[in-house]
Amino acid sequence: MTSSAPLVVIESAGDPAAHIPPGVRLIRLNYTAKRNALSLELRAELMAAVEAALADDDVRAIVLTGNGGTFCAGGDISSMQNVTGVAGRTRLANLHRLARLLVAGPKPVIAAVEGFAYGAGMSLALLCDQVVTAQDAKFCCSFGKVGLMPDMAALWTVPQRVNSGWVKRLLMLAEEIDGDTAVRIGLADQSVPAGEVLDAALALAAKFASLAPLPIGFIKAALARGPQPLEALLAQEADGQALLFNSADFAEGRDAFLEKRRPVFTGR
Repeated sequence: MTSSAPLVVIESAGDPAAHIPPGVRLIRLNYTAKRNALSLELRAELMAAVEAALADDDVRAIVLTGNGGTFCAGGDISSMQNVTGVAGRTRLANLHRLARLLVAGPKPVIAAVEGFAYGAGMSLALLCDQVVTAQDAKFCCSFGKVGLMPDMAALWTVPQRVNSGWVKRLLMLAEEIDGDTAVRIGLADQSVPAGEVLDAALALAAKFASLAPLPIGFIKAALARGPQPLEALLAQEADGQALLFNSADFAEGRDAFLEKRRPVFTGR
């Protein structure tokens, strides 16, 4: 596949034509000819965009969405011909690297879902900390329809969000649901009318961006480990909180509370 247009478009608060809140980075999938299917080239561009956002001190929150009225139609099936077992593991290794960045990276990520979130597109949305969806969006863990099992961590994210009955309906039956149903069962977090998704996601990202970033990173790291024995969790809590007590942001938050003013956090 060749294309002169970037497969991932990045917008930041400082861009003249963008209306992005301070501290927020907007990442748009831009393979509209195939409804933003995760081609190998798009994956590479998306990985680079996420890594750059996580490394940028001016970015406090990330919004991930798709151009062309759809989020992501899943994997690019046309690129899956004659995939050997070894090549298949390599493809998944690259996706797993992206999954780790989104789940355990230090910055909150909000998915803004319109149109289709199918297959790996649904998996991608669920790797985000919050999922804002159009009421009429379509979610489907459609891997079984082409003879595959769910990947890109869907076997981890879906059970964290919905009950066991829905886990099996979504993962085994590849049942399609709309945005309102996704919120009702806990698969997504907020549904809004079509056309209002990005604004709602950016507003939510702005709330995250206004908070002290260090605690958010510690919380994400802890939650990414999944359920832990109490002693392991308490040890992680003690280590993290001890570091945060020494941070400039804690001093600022404490002083702002005592002085009854809004804190200004710097991530230090």
